[in-house]
Amino acid sequence: VQLVESGGGSVEPGGSLRLSCAAAGFPFKTYDIHWVRQATGKGPEWVASINMNGYERTYQDSVKGRFTISRDDANNTAYLQMSDLEPEDTAMYYCAAGARVLVMRDRKLWGLGTQVTVST
Repeated sequence: VQLVESGGGSVEPGGSLRLSCAAAGFPFKTYDIHWVRQATGKGPEWVASINMNGYERTYQDSVKGRFTISRDDANNTAYLQMSDLEPEDTAMYYCAAGARVLVMRDRKLWGLGTQVTVST
């Protein structure tokens, strides 16, 4: 599993970012994809998931209505559109592939991450 995240950066509260996750080395379209974040000094936190056919999308309550997960199977890429960002969203963001219960236990299923910082 090879996953490379990009699109992070520093924004002010209320701003937007679009994270991308480029996948290689596995049959992307047959895998559920997830976004996980980890703030400094805290444990990993599941953010959002999209199933292999793209029809089921689930979100952590704190990001519902602000974040949108999507996927482009033709280009082996997943996205996380983040709007109305809050300082509490500051974290390293990782995409991950596979069953959610496995992803949350095995960091080998994650990419290297992209940093998102929300501050004035």
